[in-house]
Amino acid sequence: MPWTSEFSIDHSARTVQLLPESTQGDVSSACTAALANLVAIAIERDVFSIIHGKHSELYPIVGAAVPISVERFARSLFGITARGAHLTVYTHTKQGIKIWVPRRASTLFTYPDCLDTTVAGGVTSGEDPFNCVIREATEEASLPESLVRDGACSCGVLSYLGLKNATGGEENGLVSPDLIYVYDLHVAEDIMLKPQDDEVKEFYLWGVEKVKQELAKGEFKTNSALVMIDFLMRHGFITPANEKDYVEISMRMHRLLPFPITVN
Repeated sequence: MPWTSEFSIDHSARTVQLLPESTQGDVSSACTAALANLVAIAIERDVFSIIHGKHSELYPIVGAAVPISVERFARSLFGITARGAHLTVYTHTKQGIKIWVPRRASTLFTYPDCLDTTVAGGVTSGEDPFNCVIREATEEASLPESLVRDGACSCGVLSYLGLKNATGGEENGLVSPDLIYVYDLHVAEDIMLKPQDDEVKEFYLWGVEKVKQELAKGEFKTNSALVMIDFLMRHGFITPANEKDYVEISMRMHRLLPFPITVN
């Protein structure tokens, strides 16, 4: 990391302190500006592949004493807890439940061509998880805001520690604490999902067995696989009767994170 003079590094204590040069405006803005300057230098010098030479939207630093933001792509470099919101859209047919599954565009830097949750995105600064889902549903799946706002149900939160790797277009060995807010949306059979932006290649409407097959093949983006497994458990398709590791799987998706989890 190309640390600037606004950061104090103590390798023996294994700490990094942010000491903004000026707080005449306010501490929040000064800290956010110091982080922005550091990330800009990292981008200019092309230090980390995970940033891949681009600026990204601001994410809140979970657990900070005052509201502070850092760019999305750089978040995992600092070990900050990430917050995402995922919406699984499904319908009932004569053949049983079917789930809308998108395939990510081949042009995406992380997990290109992988299968994904129906709608998903990171919760940006100043945004709550539900409004994140509404925004992403319009952008990614052409779903009307009113349909999502009236029909989506909050189904809990997944908490886990992820290990980043180059396969997903990320830095090897980074430990990433994540929170995923989970939502379900049941739609009528005549509702059709179609890509609205360039992040989704296409949508499939698949039965449970097909989804299980693709999960077993490792076709899903890693955190989206967790969301899909959680959906199948909550809807009774994965049970203690048919999965010997049922309790272990459930516990691993609901870790007690040793990091702050509250946004100020």
